[in-house]
Amino acid sequence: MAAKKETNEVKQLKEKLFIKRKNTAKLFTDAEQKRADKFCDGYKLFLDAAKTEREAVLWAVKECERAGFMLFKAGVKYKAGDKIYTVNRGKSVITAVIGREGLDKGVNLLASHIDSPRLDLKQRPLYEADELAYFKTHYYGGIKKYQWTAVPLALHGVVIKSDMSEVKINIGEDDSDPVFAITDLLPHLAEEQYKRPSNKLIKGEELNILIGSRPVREDEGGDLVKLAVMKILNRKYGITEADFLSAELEAVPAHKARDIGFDRSFIGAYGQDDRVCAYTTLKALTDLKKIPRKTAVAVLTDKEEVGSDGNTGLKSVYLKHFLLDLAEMQGVKLRTLLSNSKCLSADVNVAFDPTFPDVCEKLNTAYMNYGVCVTKYTGSRGKSSTSDASAEFTGEIRKLLDDNKIPWQTGELGKVDLGGGGTVAMFLANLNIDTIDVGVPVFSMHSPLEITAKNDVYSAYKAFGVFINM
Repeated sequence: MAAKKETNEVKQLKEKLFIKRKNTAKLFTDAEQKRADKFCDGYKLFLDAAKTEREAVLWAVKECERAGFMLFKAGVKYKAGDKIYTVNRGKSVITAVIGREGLDKGVNLLASHIDSPRLDLKQRPLYEADELAYFKTHYYGGIKKYQWTAVPLALHGVVIKSDMSEVKINIGEDDSDPVFAITDLLPHLAEEQYKRPSNKLIKGEELNILIGSRPVREDEGGDLVKLAVMKILNRKYGITEADFLSAELEAVPAHKARDIGFDRSFIGAYGQDDRVCAYTTLKALTDLKKIPRKTAVAVLTDKEEVGSDGNTGLKSVYLKHFLLDLAEMQGVKLRTLLSNSKCLSADVNVAFDPTFPDVCEKLNTAYMNYGVCVTKYTGSRGKSSTSDASAEFTGEIRKLLDDNKIPWQTGELGKVDLGGGGTVAMFLANLNIDTIDVGVPVFSMHSPLEITAKNDVYSAYKAFGVFINM
């Protein structure tokens, strides 16, 4: 009897003093699970429609306008409840809902990115070799190059012609479209290839996309397959080879987002880093039912995968200028708005993979189906290139999620000395904004088929929703 009493006391102490984590499959009611699955049906449609940053912006604008948002105009006096958006060069978008409190109290900011690792066509991509036509590529972001061979690829982007007219390209997504591919060696002949280190198993200059083989019907002359390809492109799009010089064309996986698993609990798709957070942040704003206390802002930005440089990345001043315009509208100093603002840098983190357990430290990593992941700091090794959120702001987010019964967990991007990575958090924190990373755990990050858990995606949506209402 005494032993049983002692066991109960220990159990109560553990309940009181230890971290309590539960799988969302056990936390969600049947009704909540149905809502999560339905939410992810919409998310999969977004992934199929927005495989590039430009397409994500177009989708976001349509979603905003459907929800009653209006195009932002500097100098206009917006009132509480007004919904606005602005687009930066077709590659990033900012949306906002004006809150009840003045901007001297700051804003609640959600920041995610809509660019993903991919293969960009070079400026002079088209060439012929041994009567086969190819596109030369330059990979964008951190990829395992060998993963991009022998998979169907689609071509997305824009071409600006010599007369400055724009041609939109989207080939490989419709079932009637052709697709493209990068070839690889058969294992029978790969003995020398196998001797290469894994990061050079396929070299960057070997990521050449096969695009054709039928020459124009001439008996002599060179580059007849290349010419035949240009004839097709000229006939359909009115472009010449010189027009590639002013084009942005991206090769991306041609497959659609699909459910994974017998229980359909996962989503497999290209580009979930970080469009999973872009979708959930934008939906948090467009689904707002009441006017928030503070002005709610969401930025879907470009260039994160290559360091956030350039005028569409968050090292640029475009977000700062938007916030300045808002501040001036109410006669508030920008530094006052910034110093009183709070931000969730909405980006993904690694999920613990039992197949590769050695890269993660199990106490401090995120797990599939345990909710949204709060990452206090990112960076690499000695917290290099990171924003380390304060204990106070971390505690504030912790309390917010607990009070609203949002499933959440903490995580790091692998063991301390193994690598790590960064997000846009530090660029926002450098503006004197309290910032912390919050996002969705992912399997196979930066691969052509990234995997997320539906319940984690839905938990992120709920987390972002309560944040902009705090």
